[in-house]
Amino acid sequence: MSVVDLSAPRRAALPLSRSIGASLVLGVALLAFLGPWVVPGDPLAQSLIKALSGPDASAPLGYDHLGRSVFHRLAHALRLSPLIALAAVATAGALGLVLGTLAAAKGGWVDRILSMLADALLALPGLLLVLIILAMVPATALGFWLGLSLVLWVEFFRLTRAATRDTLASPAVQASWLLGFGPIYLFRVHIWPEIAPMMLTAAAFGTATAIMAIAALGFVHVGMRAPTPELGLMMVELLPYWREAPLALLSPVVASFALLLGLTLMAGSRAT
Repeated sequence: MSVVDLSAPRRAALPLSRSIGASLVLGVALLAFLGPWVVPGDPLAQSLIKALSGPDASAPLGYDHLGRSVFHRLAHALRLSPLIALAAVATAGALGLVLGTLAAAKGGWVDRILSMLADALLALPGLLLVLIILAMVPATALGFWLGLSLVLWVEFFRLTRAATRDTLASPAVQASWLLGFGPIYLFRVHIWPEIAPMMLTAAAFGTATAIMAIAALGFVHVGMRAPTPELGLMMVELLPYWREAPLALLSPVVASFALLLGLTLMAGSRAT
């Protein structure tokens, strides 16, 4: 008769939604980074003879209205937008984490000033703030990074401030203070383990939001300039030719949907 060791830790099963989301994000990443290596090509090379032609060996997704490979332009666009979004989320997360912890720890006028600043930025529409930064900064990628960072840091600040305030009032933190442990130890041992799941969830949602913002502004011809391959810009360029080349138009649409759905599923499973 076998004996089951109930004391042995059981590995938690990975939620189905998170597995699907991770698979979608991984598939998009493989297309973006390995696709041009498997099928070499230039996203900016034109051949007007092949304009709106179907797929072939050198362009698996066909050609756009200027005879450029949709496959290679899509792979480049799937590297550009997520990298800008990840850079903005990393900057916003670090800024919100530092300022949120500072506001919760100091309280008083420091907390009031930082909270007022966050509320003021929250009252301003996010896309409008990004547009203002884009008008002031000549480099479009840099403008997107700065604008999205200013929009996204507020959420990280509010989450960190609320969670850190409760953690600092716990008996464990008070005992560590009395034992003489410094702020770095308190943050590493007590604060970060409590807020890490929320921060990772906010980061996934923030990345999806940033990618949608870049694509939305590209769709209305604000943001990345032609001939730079970008998801929203590719959609608006190919929209008039949807009858002649439906696969060319559907490629950036499906890739954007898969990436955003994957990030949303990953973030939603963490939140639950």
